[in-house]
Amino acid sequence: MTIFPEVHPERTLSVTAATGRGVAGLVRDAERGEDIIVERHGRAVAAVISVQQLDELHRVRADLTAAALVLARELADTGHRTDLDDAIAAFGFDRAELEAELKADVAADRR
Repeated sequence: MTIFPEVHPERTLSVTAATGRGVAGLVRDAERGEDIIVERHGRAVAAVISVQQLDELHRVRADLTAAALVLARELADTGHRTDLDDAIAAFGFDRAELEAELKADVAADRR
């Protein structure tokens, strides 16, 4: 769902109009903070934005991802914790054997 072209039709260009403005014109607009949406056959297909705006979008995405993970953990966390040795045993391994195997791999430079 793309609502930007509906809210800001003055910032929406067809591919033909964007071609006429040229890359330099589109870049100049982006540098001034004007987001431009490019449409093909009436459908938004691309956006020209400043690097500053792109960086901000990436930061917001990372923050939202982190918040979603925290929220999911909070909602799913029962408070039960499993001891590492119990988890190793549940998979049918022995801690001493795993440590010996790791030491052998490190000694043989097999990481």
